[in-house]
Amino acid sequence: MYVQARRDLPVDQRWTLARVKTLIGRLFHVSYTVEGTWRLLRRHGWSWQQPARRAIERDDDAVDLWKREIWPRVRASRRPATDGSSSRTRPVRR
Repeated sequence: MYVQARRDLPVDQRWTLARVKTLIGRLFHVSYTVEGTWRLLRRHGWSWQQPARRAIERDDDAVDLWKREIWPRVRASRRPATDGSSSRTRPVRR
């Protein structure tokens, strides 16, 4: 059963909710929504998985550089909050 289920998976072999939903439908002839599939899995004690290790390709120096130099500029580029209106048809009168 497990081998048959994995044959249809693409190369990345990740078990997304949509793929689990499709598998449940094929094996048990029932239909769930993606949200219903998540609730069913959660009810049975399953949760999202996080990788146990970091990617081999990860460059910690580049990540640290980005956090120190790039992220503050990206974060600071927001427009300052000003009084105004979100309505285009009724702007704020001063």
